[in-house]
Amino acid sequence: MTRDQPAPRLALRAVRKAFEGRQVLDGVDLDILPGQSMVIIGGSGTGKSVLLKCILGLLRPDSGSIRLDGQELLGLAGAGLDAARARFGMLFQGGALFDSLPVWRNVTFALTAGRGGRARALRERAIAELAKVGLGPEVADLKPAALSGGMQKRVALARAICARPDILFFDEPTTGLDPIMAGVINRLIREQVAALGATALSITHDMGSVRHIADRVAMLAEGRIVWEGPVAALDRSGNAFVAQFVEGRADGPARPFGPA
Repeated sequence: MTRDQPAPRLALRAVRKAFEGRQVLDGVDLDILPGQSMVIIGGSGTGKSVLLKCILGLLRPDSGSIRLDGQELLGLAGAGLDAARARFGMLFQGGALFDSLPVWRNVTFALTAGRGGRARALRERAIAELAKVGLGPEVADLKPAALSGGMQKRVALARAICARPDILFFDEPTTGLDPIMAGVINRLIREQVAALGATALSITHDMGSVRHIADRVAMLAEGRIVWEGPVAALDRSGNAFVAQFVEGRADGPARPFGPA
């Protein structure tokens, strides 16, 4: 961090995680600044999802440090962990909507932690959030099963932004969508991150998403961040891992390990 650069919103240092003797994360270092949209790229099995789960507290790293505005997240539990997570909004890869709840209850879930609340006010709030992602009030009372895949992703995005989080996480946000709907989701993500002034961390292997939503890009390979820089520098990174990934070449230093 330079004198003119703000302190990182998220700071990862030497984060390591292994499973049954396989070192998935092997010393990840990364800074994400306030208001920045960072995208982590990497092939299947390189640990992108594992890293995201470590940040969210769903997995505990074997060692290292993950700080949120200077506060160490590793070891947090109970009220401290709940307070940190209250600052997060998450768009899961599959949407992860609750099938038994209508759309408006899904969207406002973070506001009530599933405990209910004033139905009329919550439904009105959900309708306002749905409008931000291009969905009308008629969607509010539907169940997720009645929605297309693209509509489910938009509902999931409305849920992610509903509580006005400081940090938004996106896990493969365009997986399973056709190119047109993927473009819609990318545009909505960019618009809503900007509207909130939020910090964003995304993981994806979709280069279309990378170029649309990233300010900066980090390449995860062999358990470490092997390159990090502005999205405009991707095509002239000078890094063999990045070049292989961006160009989609089978030959190169990256070796597939299977699904993360």
